[in-house]
Amino acid sequence: MEWLYGRLRMKVLILTEKEIKPLLKIDEVMNAVEEAFKEKALGHVQMPPKIYLTYDKYNGDLRAMPSYLERLEISAVKVVNAHPDNPEKFNLPTVMAIIVLVDPRNGVPLAVMSGRYITAMRTGAAGGIAAKYLARKDSKTVGLVGAGTQARTQLMALLSLYGKLKEVRVWDRSEKSIKRYISEMEPFCRGKATLISVESAKDVVKDADIIVTTTPSRKPLVSNEWITEGMHITCIGADAPGKEELDPKILLRAKIYLDDWKQGLHSGEVNVPFSKGMIKKENIYGELSEVIAGLKPGRTSPDEITLFSSTGLAIQDAVTAKLVYDKALEMKIGQWIEMFPN
Repeated sequence: MEWLYGRLRMKVLILTEKEIKPLLKIDEVMNAVEEAFKEKALGHVQMPPKIYLTYDKYNGDLRAMPSYLERLEISAVKVVNAHPDNPEKFNLPTVMAIIVLVDPRNGVPLAVMSGRYITAMRTGAAGGIAAKYLARKDSKTVGLVGAGTQARTQLMALLSLYGKLKEVRVWDRSEKSIKRYISEMEPFCRGKATLISVESAKDVVKDADIIVTTTPSRKPLVSNEWITEGMHITCIGADAPGKEELDPKILLRAKIYLDDWKQGLHSGEVNVPFSKGMIKKENIYGELSEVIAGLKPGRTSPDEITLFSSTGLAIQDAVTAKLVYDKALEMKIGQWIEMFPN
């Protein structure tokens, strides 16, 4: 779709969370994010590492995430927080975000949109893509460590990838969160997977084909003894320094793929053991984007333990925001604001 000029050139499209949700389908987001990964591997993106502000006394942080996909002519900046105490203390979401979509030809802000659902969907999509290239093709059992927002979109992506799963086990420290998750996701999973509530992280992990960790934990929740050959692990929760969900011994057994070298070493699942010298760069196989672009192999045997560490990439936000923007223009959704009057 043509970029807007003339009278609308100085107007900005404002899109709310409620307006965005109906526009995003997980399979379409997966296609967009997979293309972004490929562009990254081929060297056609600009994406500085996340910039962090840390609010230690409030147990939170704020991140700025700019990016430019040069061949796709897509550019955006996201500002996003992570405050795990928000639901209990303020009745607010843990993660909130704003995305500014920019025309790279002139710097005009095309849209300002809520980024919370976009963040959830693009991260879920990344997990699904990781499973596409790294998990066994015959995977049937999924274990979810954590029952928050990411557990929802990760499962959406896996069901989009596999069509059907035998069972999905769910564990969270909060029994209330597990019950809410199953209640909300059962209609979506009907005919596709059986949801099972379990009492411990061990029950989730043991003998699963795919494990997805989505908690803000700062100490390991998954023990090395529970991991068996052939498993694939997607690590979502560790996205800031000091966070970790896995026993570091697992990392020494696994074929590790990062979403980005700099971000992954700084704030991904490997950040704590890497900072302590427990693992080295030599223990990390590469980036998922390299597999997608055909530059490195993914899973090469059914017995490998594969691991994807996701910190979340600004290019994922950008392509998903562009998908939202194009659909909003087509369907005439949103409100135009005269941001820079003549």
